Amino acid sequence: MSEGLLVSTDWLETHLSAPDVVVVDASWYLPTENRDPHAEYLERHIPGAVFFDIDKIADTKSDLPHMLPRPEAFSSAMRKMGIGDGQRIVVYDGAGMFSAPRVWWTFRTMGATDVAVLDGGLPRWINENRALEDGEIRRPERHFTARLDHGAVRDLNDVRRVLQTGSAQVIDARSPERFRGEAPEPRPGLRSGRMPGSLNVPVVDLFDNGTMKDVGALKATFDAAGLDLSKPVVTTCGSGVTASGLALALALIGHRKVSVYDGSWSEWGGREDVPVETG
Repeated sequence: MSEGLLVSTDWLETHLSAPDVVVVDASWYLPTENRDPHAEYLERHIPGAVFFDIDKIADTKSDLPHMLPRPEAFSSAMRKMGIGDGQRIVVYDGAGMFSAPRVWWTFRTMGATDVAVLDGGLPRWINENRALEDGEIRRPERHFTARLDHGAVRDLNDVRRVLQTGSAQVIDARSPERFRGEAPEPRPGLRSGRMPGSLNVPVVDLFDNGTMKDVGALKATFDAAGLDLSKPVVTTCGSGVTASGLALALALIGHRKVSVYDGSWSEWGGREDVPVETG
């Protein structure tokens, strides 16, 4: 499906026992949801799935949430999880299509090429009465070679320069109310609003009933937001999670010049030395 970026529940069920396939539960939720993704994983998950903790497999020295770890730290974490070179990685989450694209993007940014997202995630799997299991899954250690793709990730100075020069378009995955500064941010201490000149494509607009829209509908969604698909794109959101959903959707329609602003609004909205627009 879609050049291997998405897989269906049918495909995954058929390939669960394949020796080269590893399934990853990438569930993560906003702090305001008061959910414990690891506890939910222990209660039920797709058979054989290992748990990827976005907050722990991260740059833990940063004050910002779940920033990309250093390649050597990522390689070490993957080895302990039993994820290695030459495997087909399938990522899903408990919300359907929320945090899984972030982990898909992380793997891709760290050099993995054969990684896909389960379309519809765990909710679709459960709704179709497919097998589940509980408890922690431990796989034999494997070597993972991490090679950071510097072009896939942007920092604050990169985004400030992009906005000043117009060298790329910035699209924001947050809700229209947060984008316009009409709703408070879920994280305390952040200003409300948006980066000047940025466009808004709420991540929820990419899905129908929890599954990714088809390519034509995705293109129409981006067109309606004013995105010029001939130009490079930087995606952003609250903390780099749903920005990765935009990156996945853009990859599905064949747009390759896409990078994610890792700090996103958690960084930009927490500073006074960068411009913010409202309205």
